[in-house]
Amino acid sequence: MKTKRIGFTTSLPVEVIYAAGHIPIDLNNIFLSQDSSGHIHKAELKGFPRSLCSWIKGNFSSALCSDLDEVIGIVQGDCSNSSSLLEMIAEEGIGIHRFSFPPEREYAALDKEISRLEAHYDVSRKQTQEVKVWLDSIRVKLIELDRLSYVERKVCGRDNHLWLVNSSDFQGDPNRFERDLDEFLYQARASEPLPTRLRLGYLGVPPIFRDLYDSVSDLGGDVIFNEVQRQFSMPHLKQDIVEQYLVYTYPYSVLDRLKDIKHQVKLRNIEAIIGYTQAFCHLQIDNLLLKKHIKLPFLNLEGELPEKLDSRTILRLESFFEVHS
Repeated sequence: MKTKRIGFTTSLPVEVIYAAGHIPIDLNNIFLSQDSSGHIHKAELKGFPRSLCSWIKGNFSSALCSDLDEVIGIVQGDCSNSSSLLEMIAEEGIGIHRFSFPPEREYAALDKEISRLEAHYDVSRKQTQEVKVWLDSIRVKLIELDRLSYVERKVCGRDNHLWLVNSSDFQGDPNRFERDLDEFLYQARASEPLPTRLRLGYLGVPPIFRDLYDSVSDLGGDVIFNEVQRQFSMPHLKQDIVEQYLVYTYPYSVLDRLKDIKHQVKLRNIEAIIGYTQAFCHLQIDNLLLKKHIKLPFLNLEGELPEKLDSRTILRLESFFEVHS
């Protein structure tokens, strides 16, 4: 059986793809690791409008240049443009498949959707569960990495972000990912604790800015809670695959996210919040509720293009730290 390269638009049960013997590839990570501005330009040459989220344009171009056999689009529980994105990808001759996180967040509905994915790749639930045990053994180490961030303070916000965000697909090679993670954890445990800084929570999708974490550190803060990136790492390990993706908060309502956020804010002694939203994204509305219900200093940042922080955003960060550091 040919090993296929399967792109996807946001985290989903990658256990199924690995169980089928294929390689899952998170298009978002490909987009940011390559010529991001070039990807956006290529999509706009294809007719994608300027006033469309850069992640959608980046995912489109990344799919075309990544030698993919198929793309799975998460058409419910993520971006409202995902279905149309899939149609454009199909027009380019790449196979597509749709996956949904049912909004009712019920076991039977999600079980049916995961079963449909398994049937598409000719995988049994037993095979999926076996792969889940393997991947969970790596996720346990990511939980430890996260703990080192906010308890022992031996992992900075940028490294926390990078490791957790890449756990969406384990960079297509879980064995190599685990070896690199083991080496990183060995070095982190042996290091001295980081200097005391303003303890920040980062809420929202991973930033499109290339230097946000370094800029925050330069200003005297450190992110010790990366909300969505942490969710990608499946921190609430459940034995059952369906239960695992029911406790995964990102695809569901902002109120479900809020419960997890409030708990982590208290657990980690968070002192201030940076909320990030992408330009032209519906999640900007969710951030209004987060800001209303989290009683901490709250700075909302908006990003559009994959570049370094612009002067206006830097000024807003500097002002925020002047007041709250």
